[in-house]
Amino acid sequence: MKVALFGGTGFVGNYIIYELLNADHEPHVLVRPQNASKLIQADKCTVYSGHIEKETVIQDMLANTNAVIYNIGLIRQFSKKGITFEKLHFEGVKRTIKLAETAGVKRFILMSANGAKMQGTLYQTTKYLGEQLLKNSTLDWTIFRPTLIFGDPRGTVEFCSQLKRNMLVLPIPAPLFYSGLFPQNAGSFSFNPVHVTDVAKCFVRTLEKETAIGKTFEIGGEQTITWKELIKTITSAYGKNKWTIPASVFPIKTLAKLLDRFAWFPVTADQLTMLMEGNTCSSNVFEEFDVKPIEFNSESLQYLNE
Repeated sequence: MKVALFGGTGFVGNYIIYELLNADHEPHVLVRPQNASKLIQADKCTVYSGHIEKETVIQDMLANTNAVIYNIGLIRQFSKKGITFEKLHFEGVKRTIKLAETAGVKRFILMSANGAKMQGTLYQTTKYLGEQLLKNSTLDWTIFRPTLIFGDPRGTVEFCSQLKRNMLVLPIPAPLFYSGLFPQNAGSFSFNPVHVTDVAKCFVRTLEKETAIGKTFEIGGEQTITWKELIKTITSAYGKNKWTIPASVFPIKTLAKLLDRFAWFPVTADQLTMLMEGNTCSSNVFEEFDVKPIEFNSESLQYLNE
């Protein structure tokens, strides 16, 4: 199958390309000119140079493909540079859906996010609105909502390696965040981390699975771990025993609201809000797609030693 992949140079996109090739599909990948060097196995892909705003490029892609995987996403926006959640999670989805309908490409798979909702952060809301556009289309759609995704970033951005770099290697105790006045439950919010390989396999295996059409799947790992346990697992993976300390999230979030427009500030207020919500789900997705999930442990985090 010839598959139009949007978001092929990012963290998850790299793994989707590998799984597409492994399943004998043909990836047709949209690549921004400045990101051409980030595309893995480019010699095995049909590459279209351009931006998601360029309808003519998208039309060319869809004229030569049978299905769409829309995997474009931001974890942080920079409005002054025109890099926004609305442009990529909503307007880009809307444009691609319209052009897919016009081209007669029926199969459409969307990367959303666990926790997507109307009354959420801007990230969560734009993800939710993108879902609604697809659900109201004429396409044969499937939506995936992953939790916290981990795995070797291969030169891209990934949660665990970013957490190590921005927080855990600093010569201060790691913060166990809590809200309110008292720290009794500091660091107790939970996650179901899911390996990027498992996410990519689900995306690719749904291409020819008719029973997945018209469904939304949450994808989370089988382990439920707290923030405190997550820090311990990450630091043990690269041979450290990190001290922790309760930390009120309020002053950090206040500072983030002032500084998160600057790329050098490591976290945004919305990211802290979503972190404190936790990120868990209950799903039979691995059984559905015949995937044996990779555990979140020191062995699967060995890329943090680099």
